[in-house]
Amino acid sequence: MPTHDEIYQKVQSTLVEALGVDEEDVTKDSTLQGDLGAESIDFLDIVFRLERNFGIKIPRGEPFPQNVVTDPDMIKDGKFTEKGLEELKTRMPYADLTEFAADPDIERIGDLYTVDMLVHYVSSKLAA
Repeated sequence: MPTHDEIYQKVQSTLVEALGVDEEDVTKDSTLQGDLGAESIDFLDIVFRLERNFGIKIPRGEPFPQNVVTDPDMIKDGKFTEKGLEELKTRMPYADLTEFAADPDIERIGDLYTVDMLVHYVSSKLAA
């Protein structure tokens, strides 16, 4: 099993290739959308590259859960409900939801998709 730093380095290079960004822009706290400019089509490319670079299989809907923001039980008045937050915790156990839970605005969901989140996700897949 590679170390956390080795996984980080490989995730970093994967994102540099997929998004055409500079290595120094890809820090552990960088958000994929806000900081690195990823768009929805880029998420498919990132998943493909992670699978190839790490030799893992990534099921559809991981590590970026789908259909959460369209479920009326999960969202109310533009914010995640308690049920919605619980569902995010279930679907994204590798993400730190602490700050997000304080202000669970749907517009902020992209803030959860960080480089560090991907490192934790890949680590969990490699450990399985």
